[in-house]
Amino acid sequence: MLDELFVALGTILSVQHMAFMLGGVVLGLAIGIFPGLGGIAGLSLLLPFLYGMDPISALAMLIGLVAVIPTSDTFTSVLMGIPGSSGSQATVLDGFPMAKKGQAARALSAAFTSSLFGGLFGAVILTGFVLVARPVILAFGSAELFMLTLLGLTMVGALAGKSLIKGLTACGLGVLLGSVGSAPATGEYRMTFDNFYLMDGLPLVVVGLGIFALPEIIDLLRQNKPIASASQLGSGWLSGIKDFFKNKWLAMRCSIIGCVVGALPGLGGSVVDWIAYGHAVQTTKKDADFGHGDVRGVIAPESSNNAKEGGGLVPTLLFGIPGSGGMAVFLGGMVLVGLEPGPAMVSTDLDVTYTIVWSLAIANLFGAAACMFISPWVAKLTTIRYTLLAPFMVMVICFAAYQATRDLGDLVSLLAISVLGVLMKRFDWPRPAFLIGFVLASGMETYLYQAVQFDGAAFLLRPGVMIIGAITLLSLFFMIRSNAKKKAADEPKPIVSAQPHVRRPQQLFAIAVNLVFAYAIYDGYQQSFLGGIFTIVIASFMWLLSAIITYRLFTDSEFNPIYFDNEYEQGYAYDTDTTSLWHYLYWLAALIIGCYFVGYVIAITVFFCVFLVNKAGVSLVRAVSMTAAASGFLLGLTHLMVLDLPIGLLQESVDLPWPIG
Repeated sequence: MLDELFVALGTILSVQHMAFMLGGVVLGLAIGIFPGLGGIAGLSLLLPFLYGMDPISALAMLIGLVAVIPTSDTFTSVLMGIPGSSGSQATVLDGFPMAKKGQAARALSAAFTSSLFGGLFGAVILTGFVLVARPVILAFGSAELFMLTLLGLTMVGALAGKSLIKGLTACGLGVLLGSVGSAPATGEYRMTFDNFYLMDGLPLVVVGLGIFALPEIIDLLRQNKPIASASQLGSGWLSGIKDFFKNKWLAMRCSIIGCVVGALPGLGGSVVDWIAYGHAVQTTKKDADFGHGDVRGVIAPESSNNAKEGGGLVPTLLFGIPGSGGMAVFLGGMVLVGLEPGPAMVSTDLDVTYTIVWSLAIANLFGAAACMFISPWVAKLTTIRYTLLAPFMVMVICFAAYQATRDLGDLVSLLAISVLGVLMKRFDWPRPAFLIGFVLASGMETYLYQAVQFDGAAFLLRPGVMIIGAITLLSLFFMIRSNAKKKAADEPKPIVSAQPHVRRPQQLFAIAVNLVFAYAIYDGYQQSFLGGIFTIVIASFMWLLSAIITYRLFTDSEFNPIYFDNEYEQGYAYDTDTTSLWHYLYWLAALIIGCYFVGYVIAITVFFCVFLVNKAGVSLVRAVSMTAAASGFLLGLTHLMVLDLPIGLLQESVDLPWPIG
């Protein structure tokens, strides 16, 4: 074993290995900054270049990219309120409010320090467990994975805001949306309306960007001012690092959560940040202000997010079972360069395994240092008037959403989910609860079906199931107790009004949600027993909860008060000028309709220029110059990454030259 350690150390310290690893880090930084792309897009970009490369050099590039993306995707989550990837969605909840308070540098430094710690912790855990993790991982079957999804759903209580019943209903709505498409047990199509796009279900990237990103963009556009009045780079930078050390035990616990969840196939990065965030909310007792700019809401998900990469390599290397989409592409890269995952990785190829592990640690170090170096300049984006940034962000979001399935339906779904996100934010329905329900829906049903198929009801008696069940019950107990104490302690001033213009939109939205659950029940009865039972049970329970919400909105004038801290929040929740709220959705709808008729390149170019002239108030010459620069950047990125852009009816009927063809 010592021989393998020395061989691995010599490989890592070689100039060639370091050079290729740094190349992967640089590419990871570039990919991670763009919202919605994440590790899958970056790794997929690298695969064509791996042919003929030395296996160790190829792995160095792959590891460099894998390590740094969970760090660099923090930029947009904090600065723009746009999830950089599925693993950085929870960071938005407190990172973005900190940026709006002028604490962008503090949030970024806390995030990068936590990411560095989580990445190093994951590498250390992987080093120690690479020989003993095999029996532990094999002990987790479908029953245990189902219980872990239930544990994830208990986080809804922590993410439910001020109304637990609305949090549960929002979560149920997410579960229902995640069930659209083919049933895992029978393959029957549910709630698809005979639409081919819906038959494969909605992509997570589209839902994540729609429910968080575009509502935040509309929010900022309505304010018509910079994200923050000042970036406070000097003091904020050191404060973030101090915040990490002040909460080092929270970071340690969340890193452990990241390693454990990352090592379990099927869960991975889509849920680990929510579990860590929920853990932080439930265990924090002193001066908690989660959702409004609490730095612990940044430290917790960022620690777990990077640690999960170390955990995710365990099943990938030892069993050839990827724990996430990114690990699946990494697995393909290993096979491409001639390495076969499996028991050989801890026997004859042990030196390669340790090379991978230690490369992960060093790449995390380089990645965090690079992000810290460039963040003072990147953080200044928060002081730019948002009407100048918005068209570029819309362009990137639509570009990222389209890469989900390369179908124009991605953009239509993005608009529809954005409307839902705007309404949920307007009426104080917790969007994080909705998203975690969506993330866990598919796995939850699949694991339950498999557990019942293998063991019947006896799966509840498995030791792992009982242990995770006990943890879930404890989590629920502490969550309920914490919420009760918080409710007793907080006495904010609510807006309590029975005026029709205040309550009627809320009532209509609640009725619409209730009708969605009613339709899901009807649709479930059109399927076979195995194909419809999951949606019937979920929708029936949620139909009852949504009916209670609707009833209380009609009968109780004090139900669903909106608590506000400033005049703008009050206006956003209840202003009667709905034209201003829908105005920017009309712009987005016009962009997507334009994509259908004339293609994305022409539509986004016109949108970009017209928006800058009409909304940002810039001169036509300056608008054309900025549009040309942004379009050139997008086209260059598309060409470099060998990606597609949506074409319209014009391109289908007329042979046009590149780039509009």
